Amino acid sequence: MKPVSFRNADMAWDIAALILTPPGFDENKTWPTIIAVHPFGSCKEQTSSAVYGKALAEQGFVVIAFDASYQGESGGAPRWIESPAQRVEDISHVIDYAVTLPYVDADRIGGIGICGGGGYILNAALTEKRIKAVVGITPVNIGRLFREGFSNFDPRGALDAMAAQRTAEARGGEGQVNELLPPCPEVARANGLTERDVFEATDYYKTPRGQQPGGATRMLFSHAQKTLAWDAFNFAETLMTQPMMVVIGQKVGAFGAYRDGLEIHGRATASKDRQLVSLEDWSHYDLYDKDEPVELALDRVVPFLKDHLA
Repeated sequence: MKPVSFRNADMAWDIAALILTPPGFDENKTWPTIIAVHPFGSCKEQTSSAVYGKALAEQGFVVIAFDASYQGESGGAPRWIESPAQRVEDISHVIDYAVTLPYVDADRIGGIGICGGGGYILNAALTEKRIKAVVGITPVNIGRLFREGFSNFDPRGALDAMAAQRTAEARGGEGQVNELLPPCPEVARANGLTERDVFEATDYYKTPRGQQPGGATRMLFSHAQKTLAWDAFNFAETLMTQPMMVVIGQKVGAFGAYRDGLEIHGRATASKDRQLVSLEDWSHYDLYDKDEPVELALDRVVPFLKDHLA
């Protein structure tokens, strides 16, 4: 695993990434390459590299897992902005970097994303045709989630509050940085925050199971307005032409990955090969790092990617 950072001509800051290479890697050969996109509130050291990136590298792929702009070790200010447009543009920037590497086969680039990263990589594939095959692992449409649960089903009220807060900050006030999760599972349980996705996210992000310095689980509230008007799956019926696989768990939680996975699979009618993997006994966060559901997912993901990127 090699840490790198890079800046393209049209970027104002560096992107930090990890490059994972296969056993017997020879940089004088060219390799199929996967761009791995981390979840909302996550970082490259978590599931995108440590679980799926590692497994795909072991199966013969070069994997580039990166931190989103404004997050982790990547640049961008102010910090902790969750910008869907920027997250999708980051993917193209990473591909721009990848195609300069002599060992990356520019005609065999795929993408994989987890949770919000799944929504982002699927959205990127709509217009970024250098992505030849795409996989969403328990993908979440962040725009839909912000319009619903993250705004208490009052998106217009949330937009008014964001507008007021941004004005206050422009006039010198302090930024409002929202912590998205309880500090630990015990506090979540004590406060009745036991809904499956909320509690399991806390168990992943706030314990040694998945906790990493770059996985901040924070969001700058005043800069989230445009997220509420964003849709990961807009124009999917027409523009999702690449082979596409979606993996979801049937244990449903409030963040909505099950319904989002079904939606994009149903809408991507122009895809050359659309596949849905629905795992009966597993939840959204089980698919982050639990051995059995991850293995079940990879049993389908690896052959799919090999078929289309071999």
